Amino acid sequence: MLNAHDAPPSSPRVQRWRVVVPWAALGLLLVVPPCVSTQSWLVAWLAQTASMIVFALSYNMLLGGAGLLSFGHAASSGIGALIAAHLFNRIGLPLPLLPLLGGIGGALFGALYGLVATRRAGTTFAMITLGIGELVAAAAWTLPDWFGGEAGVAIDRTAGVAVPGFTFGPAREAYALIALWCALSVLAMVALSRAPFMRLAHAVRDNPVRAAAIGCFPRRVRYEVVVWSSFFAGIAGTLGLINVELVSTESVGMLRSGSVLIATVIGGSGAFFGPVAGAVVLTFFSVVVASATRAWLLYLGLFFIVVVMASPDGIAGRLQRQAARFARDGWRASLPSLVLRMASACAWSLALVLCVQRAYARRFGTEEQAAFVSTIDITWLAIGVLGLAALGWLATNIAQRFERRLPADARSGVRA
Repeated sequence: MLNAHDAPPSSPRVQRWRVVVPWAALGLLLVVPPCVSTQSWLVAWLAQTASMIVFALSYNMLLGGAGLLSFGHAASSGIGALIAAHLFNRIGLPLPLLPLLGGIGGALFGALYGLVATRRAGTTFAMITLGIGELVAAAAWTLPDWFGGEAGVAIDRTAGVAVPGFTFGPAREAYALIALWCALSVLAMVALSRAPFMRLAHAVRDNPVRAAAIGCFPRRVRYEVVVWSSFFAGIAGTLGLINVELVSTESVGMLRSGSVLIATVIGGSGAFFGPVAGAVVLTFFSVVVASATRAWLLYLGLFFIVVVMASPDGIAGRLQRQAARFARDGWRASLPSLVLRMASACAWSLALVLCVQRAYARRFGTEEQAAFVSTIDITWLAIGVLGLAALGWLATNIAQRFERRLPADARSGVRA
């Protein structure tokens, strides 16, 4: 495997591009689509994506920053949103200030459960957060006055203190507020990730015994990371509240905690913008793919398995390695193999989609939105699937031949 210190040093121009490209991609994602399209589903998807980006980055402060695996992170997000919703309904605050109140509520909850959870790291921390998440999920049904029961707690985002020029009733105005808070939260987490405090968190993650030997207090560092992570999780939960004007028992459930873990692992916890990529992919499956087929959870699960097996450091790690290969070997030598492997992945994916959609169409009939696959004769469908599989196999073999022609050091980088 190619280590980071084995690669040749990048030029200042390449390093500058590596810094600029993620920020430019995030800005284009949040700003450009609503300006060029008036589709309501696009605004809804982007609003969910923006809130999930903040949620995934807050989770990565625990997982990637301090090495703390949490199974109850949704509790901080949901309770922060609940506190914001109750304050908004009873006091009538300006809507733009609501995410800040949700963040404070999430931080207060994090300060409470962190007193217990941060006594140990590793599996112990994970199991404690799992228990706390289950306690909060159970309390959501036993305390209907606070959690709202099955109906949840709703708000009217137009009922707050008036802001000149904005009513926040239209979805585009609400999305503008969500995107603004998403950008501010990302910038704040970037600044926090570069602070000496997070350097201590990395030291505690890598070697808590050595960190304690030089005068650091691992439990105190873990506790502060939990509080900050819960603060931004509360902001993320409140952004979701602004989007749908409702916070329900699902907001504190284990399904939401699992979804943010999946997004972080898909994107990669080793890079700051990894969870951003994972959040975009997760919301794409849950909104866009789910609107086309009810098999979206199957596709998401298969995609998650492929990412974990083929690239354990996630999408961001894969992109970083590919950029390093382009910088080292040149695009002329690296591009043919990349294009062939992408074509192979597309062919195999299309073959899988045809098989899955055929099965779902036969099972659910006209209820399955992709039921047109059921009209294809089974013989022609089998021929198409086998042809696509053969095409994918052929593309992979040709790509491997291109890679064998590279120098030995380049081939080691391809296998990394």
